[in-house]
Amino acid sequence: MIKQLKQWHHALLKMESFLLVSLFLTMLITSVTQIILRNLFDMGIVWADTFLRISVLWLGLMGALVASRTNNHISMNLGQKYLSDHNQIRVKIILYFFTAAICFIISWFGSNLVLMEYEEAGLAFAYIPIWVTVLIIPIAFVIMGLRYLTFSLLLLSGQPIDDNTVIK
Repeated sequence: MIKQLKQWHHALLKMESFLLVSLFLTMLITSVTQIILRNLFDMGIVWADTFLRISVLWLGLMGALVASRTNNHISMNLGQKYLSDHNQIRVKIILYFFTAAICFIISWFGSNLVLMEYEEAGLAFAYIPIWVTVLIIPIAFVIMGLRYLTFSLLLLSGQPIDDNTVIK
């Protein structure tokens, strides 16, 4: 089971990296094009500003995914350095389970947001429904939740989470 979790994790990392780079390049090209069109030709792409605002949300959550995959999220380590190695692992297991639970809760509420936007059938830009633009919220938090659940299961099985486990 642990081997399957690691394989799933590595495939997910490759997909995340591709999406992050693609989104960033798309934002860069769109914003540069918009600037050139406005400054040189006194015109612009009608939906570009809305697209860029929504892309910031997507890029931010994709950045959160990268931070979670490298285990570089914001955390408080009050008193952990005074614990024994065995107790530090216990605390990490609890924290990873707790983090996974919080991510799943946020994903649940994000799914409700997507459903509400779907029912309202509003358009964000370029005939793209609003519900599609906020779909990143439940997806990103499910992935982060599964990731932290995986980390806790790895620690529970006695396998350390090191650079080889997290980054590759």
